[in-house]
Amino acid sequence: MQVLLLVAVALWAAGRLLAWIAAHPWIVPVVLAAAAAGGVLWHRYRAARFRRRAETARTLRYPVEHLDRLHHREFEHAVRDLMFRDGCADAVQVGGAGDNGADVKATDPFGRRWVLQCKHRRAGLAGAAVGTPDLHVLNGTGRPVHQGDVVVLVTNGRFSRPAQEFARSQRLHLVDRETLSAWAGGHRPLWELLRAVPPPRNPTSLS
Repeated sequence: MQVLLLVAVALWAAGRLLAWIAAHPWIVPVVLAAAAAGGVLWHRYRAARFRRRAETARTLRYPVEHLDRLHHREFEHAVRDLMFRDGCADAVQVGGAGDNGADVKATDPFGRRWVLQCKHRRAGLAGAAVGTPDLHVLNGTGRPVHQGDVVVLVTNGRFSRPAQEFARSQRLHLVDRETLSAWAGGHRPLWELLRAVPPPRNPTSLS
């Protein structure tokens, strides 16, 4: 009974609304014009916000000592922001439970898909070296799961010698403290600091 009553009320309200619109035909174009204007303003707002973010990102610099003091999740966000600074408009932090070895994903201006895993060391170089077990996870998921063209492990510390040898054999890229310092504290994009980065997927005037 209650359902029928609600349906009846809804039909009555709809009928009254249609009758009111019929008596005031000018309201339809006004509402449509307002909706269109609102859509244009929202688009302009989002575009302006993106431009402001991009302008701010271009001046982004992180002393490596600042990165040492971050929480490991903040470190991931800093890496994401650096990728955005370098022109990766879709850079996103994805680290967390079930991340399958990826903490940051991004697409560079040349169409290459980057998959980055971050290993933060509070003690910097004095902390434990990043070893091959971490690289095993990244190597197993970076390309087959995350479809990465460039698979990278970033640390503010150091890598063990076996980890370096494994990375070379598997075409994994390592960003150690020295490279991170040059990247975060400078203005060059990461792909200019790494060796043997795959060629652009989408050649542009930048390539």
